[in-house]
This record gives sequence, C-alpha cells and structure tokens, in this order.
Amino acid sequence: MKSRKSTRAPKKLRVGVVFGGRSAEHEVSLVSAASIIDALDKRKYEIVPIGITPDGAWVSGPQVLGLMKRRRSVARLAPCTLSADPSAPGLAAVPGARGGRRIQRLDVIFPVLHGTFGEDGTIQGLFELAGIPYVGAGVLGSAVGMDKIVTKQLCEHAGIPVAPYLWFVHDRAGRNMREMLPTIEKQLGYPAFVKPANSGSSVRG
Repeated sequence: MKSRKSTRAPKKLRVGVVFGGRSAEHEVSLVSAASIIDALDKRKYEIVPIGITPDGAWVSGPQVLGLMKRRRSVARLAPCTLSADPSAPGLAAVPGARGGRRIQRLDVIFPVLHGTFGEDGTIQGLFELAGIPYVGAGVLGSAVGMDKIVTKQLCEHAGIPVAPYLWFVHDRAGRNMREMLPTIEKQLGYPAFVKPANSGSSVRG
C-alpha cells in the first residue's frame, strides 16, 4: 500500500524585521529594511515588520515601513513591545493597548537597526533575554564593533595592524580644537577623517 504524500505546505518561519530606531541613522535603516524585506523569500518566511520610532516607540503592522518612510504618523498602528520572557517569546501588545494580549509569535528576528540602540549590543541583549534567535553579531561583538576606539585597541593588543589614529573626548575637542590641530597634523597628516566613536558619519579634512 502506497503512503500518500502530504500536500500541506511547509510551515513558514515567522521573521520579525526590526527597523528605524533611536539613532541619527534612522532613515538609513528604513532603506535597508525595505531592501531586506523585498529580498526575503515569501514562500519560506512570514514577515512581521516592526518599526521603532525616533523616540523609541515600537509599532507593528503591514503599513509601518511605508508610513515611516513617508514620515507619516504611525499612531493608528498597534503599539507593541518584545517580551523578555523566554517561556513565551514573541511580540506583545503594550499593556492596556488593544486588550494587552500577545499578538505575534516570532521564530527569529532580523534587526536592521543602524547606529546606537541597534548595532551596539543593547537590543541584542533584549533578544538574548527573550530567548529568540537573531541575525548578526552577539552582545559583545556588537558592543565592541560599535566602539571604534575599543575595536582598534583590541586589534592592536592582538597584533592586528590598524591605521594610525588619535582619539579625544568631544568636549575637549570643542574647546581646544585649534590647540589639537598641530598634534593631528604631526601624527596623522592629511587627508584625515574625523568620525564619532559610536556612529557612522565621517568628515574628511
């Protein structure tokens, strides 16, 4: 007797794509998220868009990315948060909002957050607490990689060559930049790039 093959479609993985965030690179994150969502195979994955506004509010819904890209209000979408309870990992409604019930189970999270509160290990720690697998580096790797000074110092300690650099505290630079210029010119020369230690922008000098 021949066994009948199941015609049931394989279960899709539910992927939470997190974008936006409390960062100067908020807009860049939205562009990246659009590319990733477009590239994910819809036959294999059920995509759950999760937007974080510039002031840190979490919202979810099919329209969230489009609204944020057009700088429209997302107030009408479901406010939510990621539960840190590993026994029931998922996206939960904000207490008191729409019954306060769990609204989405997540199998894996794809963070597409640029800059602070996204690439620095903070949100990765939340994923670890929640017990949800996620894409990208872990807490320590994210924190170290985000801080350019720590990254260079660890590379030097390990004997990995790095480009010549100087670092200084922002307040000191603001008050004494003219006094610092001779040191910069002597030790680095030109062209030189000024980059914040924990952000992605740079200025060529």
